[in-house]
Amino acid sequence: MSEKISLLYLCTGNSCRSQMAEGWTRALKGDEIEVCSAGIETHGLNPNAVKVMAEAGVDITGQKSKHIDEFKESKIDYVITVCNHAHETCPWFPADCKVVHVGFQDPPKMAKELAKKGGSEEEQLDAYRAVRDEIRDFVETLPGALK
Repeated sequence: MSEKISLLYLCTGNSCRSQMAEGWTRALKGDEIEVCSAGIETHGLNPNAVKVMAEAGVDITGQKSKHIDEFKESKIDYVITVCNHAHETCPWFPADCKVVHVGFQDPPKMAKELAKKGGSEEEQLDAYRAVRDEIRDFVETLPGALK
């Protein structure tokens, strides 16, 4: 078997999308990919991301919000930016990595907009579920989609 590729998901706060992507990758592709996630800031784990991932059978409670600077000395093959802000404003990327942008909508922002319009808690969670499922669909294409 060949060596695992190393992959880092990068988002603004490393609280939701990048955490879901890390969880899905570990669950679905852990035999092929060494995965981690980080942010250009750290906001802690989003409780709704934890909740909807648990609904899908993936426990991300052991993950923590990490800053990109924690990976300055790491050998990483691919950085996948999962939000436009991180893609456009990341101060640096690990040496010799390939940067791939795969943007996903921001569930907390979507939920906030739904709440303003009177959306129920369940409708707000549906925003998280939709992005969770989009991320799962992307992860299922790995590592082939990176080549």
